Amino acid sequence: MKSLIKISVIFVVLITMTSCRKDTAPNYQFMPNMYAPISYETYGESTAFANGVEAQLSAEGTISRGHSLFEYENSIEGYTLAKETLKSPLDSTQVNLDNAKVLFEIYCGICHGVKGDGQGNLVKREKILGIPRYDDPARAITEGSIYHTVYYGKNAMGSYANQLSEKERWEVVSYVLKLKADLEK
Repeated sequence: MKSLIKISVIFVVLITMTSCRKDTAPNYQFMPNMYAPISYETYGESTAFANGVEAQLSAEGTISRGHSLFEYENSIEGYTLAKETLKSPLDSTQVNLDNAKVLFEIYCGICHGVKGDGQGNLVKREKILGIPRYDDPARAITEGSIYHTVYYGKNAMGSYANQLSEKERWEVVSYVLKLKADLEK
């Protein structure tokens, strides 16, 4: 009988301890400022800065980490200059064509087709018309012209500078030139 009472007491104590436990939130906050910081609205008013706005422009002349300046302007003259003079800073050992293929299929293949023949899904569904093949002799694409187009966009194609890093853009350029060579065979 004594052992039954002991087991019952232990059982009640265990049930009480587990029923009071809450896993979704800590029981005590020793430093509440660490857990619940004061949040600011990006475009809200604030006394933290002289102009009274939270969102601030970057300092003039700064470049985001991991980016570099692109010296060719977004114009026909800039495109022509890039087409004639711009070369890839990556050599063949730095280009990962498997990664470039994945990036191409994600960003470019929907319009240009996985073979670069201008027969992507949007073209087949007649959502976009007039996508030229990469081996079109009238275009005579080069490393520089492809990079300029990916960076700024051209005609109905928008810029992919925000979606692709500089290295990824050059890898896609290498893959496009590979597709062009495959089509010319």
